[in-house]
Amino acid sequence: MAKENSFDMVSEVDIQEVDNAVNQTLREVKTRYDLKKSYCELLLSKKEGEITILTESDFVLKSVSDILKSKFVKRGISLKALQAGQVESALGGRVKQKFDIVQGISQDVAKGINKIIKEKKIKVKVQIEDNKLRVFSKSKDALQEAVSLIKSNDFPIPIQFRNYR
Repeated sequence: MAKENSFDMVSEVDIQEVDNAVNQTLREVKTRYDLKKSYCELLLSKKEGEITILTESDFVLKSVSDILKSKFVKRGISLKALQAGQVESALGGRVKQKFDIVQGISQDVAKGINKIIKEKKIKVKVQIEDNKLRVFSKSKDALQEAVSLIKSNDFPIPIQFRNYR
């Protein structure tokens, strides 16, 4: 019997790169002329995987979030990994917004990927594990076809392919 080939689909973000993007954003906010004298806090909670922006107005909040997104792009982090929450009122007339950093593939997205692969009738098996998917096949061509199918679809999270064996 021929051995099976496989690869893993994951959604991971390098938290150190996120930390660097947050620090660069803070530096730019402190030096930009239009934002220099405005109140701004930018907090990264690595444990909870979220970024909180606290500012004095909606204008400053939008400017800071735009800077943060540009720093994400420059550092090679997909913007799909950053999910914005609602803008909330904070104490002292300030506004705050939380951004969740997406790590792992949720069950809904995993089932959607599995459904797309089955609809195309590619001869692969998909195994859903905790927060990743493992795809098996005896044919390397079928695996490559599955990878190109996944890359051609637009999912709400960034997807990387690992451990191609």
